[in-house]
Amino acid sequence: MELIDKYFPSLTEEQRNQYDALYDLYLDWNSKINVISRKDIENLYEHHVLHSLGIACVIRFKPGTEVMDLGTGGGFPGIPLAIMFPEVHFHLVDSIGKKVKVATEVAAAIGLKNVTFQHARAEEVKDKFDFVVSRAVMPLADLARLVKKNILKKSINALPNGLICLKGGELASESHPFKNIVVIDDLSQWFKEEYFGEKKVVFLPMS
Repeated sequence: MELIDKYFPSLTEEQRNQYDALYDLYLDWNSKINVISRKDIENLYEHHVLHSLGIACVIRFKPGTEVMDLGTGGGFPGIPLAIMFPEVHFHLVDSIGKKVKVATEVAAAIGLKNVTFQHARAEEVKDKFDFVVSRAVMPLADLARLVKKNILKKSINALPNGLICLKGGELASESHPFKNIVVIDDLSQWFKEEYFGEKKVVFLPMS
């Protein structure tokens, strides 16, 4: 939790309490349904919560923004972002029902009111959003093709509507088809822990 305070010192008491509660909740749920690798649960705040908040370094979503978290797993990046932006609506989607259950239960336990959940594949989601966020293992082109139908045309934020992914490693080849419009930021410019050395935020405008 100190890590979150370190980089986001102006949290409200409620936000601080919500972030603080995540460790015990995920520890408990993870013992029943494996959503985070057993050896990684100790690194929950660095590898999952703070990593998710890398998106908040690139954009401060305006109140009323609609965001879909595709492939949310146990709720990342959607739940940490929903705590950070209480006036933004987050729709968390995953194709694995038991992972959606964990995310739903965690959100309910900390009193999050700005999240909804859907057990579905990307192709089945018909709603439209300002942004789609994802901790993506899928190649950028495939992800963009899947969510194109879900992006609203009219933008209300400082960035145009589109896709924001958390990715790692070498991205030159998969970002090449979008080389004139894609924006790739190194998380290491904001977060100094070694874990973030190869981590990036990828923004692809699509509106």
